[in-house]
Amino acid sequence: MKLLKQFLIILAISFVGEVLKYFLPLPVPASIYGMVILFIGLLTGLIPLESVRDAGKYLIEIMPVMFIPAGVGLMSSWGTLKPVLLPVSIITVVALITVMGATGRVSQLVIRMQKRKEAGNAGQGK
Repeated sequence: MKLLKQFLIILAISFVGEVLKYFLPLPVPASIYGMVILFIGLLTGLIPLESVRDAGKYLIEIMPVMFIPAGVGLMSSWGTLKPVLLPVSIITVVALITVMGATGRVSQLVIRMQKRKEAGNAGQGK
C-alpha cells in the first residue's frame, strides 16, 4: 500500500506537468515540467523524500524494461532507418563523446571547488 501511495504522488505530479504543458505555450515536454515540480518540491520540503523514495527506487530498477518498446519500434522501422544509419551513428558517437567530455570537466571542476572549500574551512579551524 505504501508503494502505491508513493506511486500515486509521482503520478499526480506528472499530471500537473501535463496540465502545465497544455496551458503553457513553451516547447517543454510535460515530463520535464513534472520532474522540475518534483525536484522543487523535494528541495523545499513540500514533498518529503520518504513519501516518494521507495517508488522512485522501484521505477529506476525497472527502467531497462521501459526501453523494450522503443527497441522493438526501431527494429520494426529498419527500412526507414537504414538509409540514414551512418549519419545517425556519427552524430550519436560525436554527441556521446561531447557529453562524456563535458561531464568529466564539470565533475573535475566540482571536485576542485569542494577541495578548495574544505581547505579554506580547515585553514579557519572549522
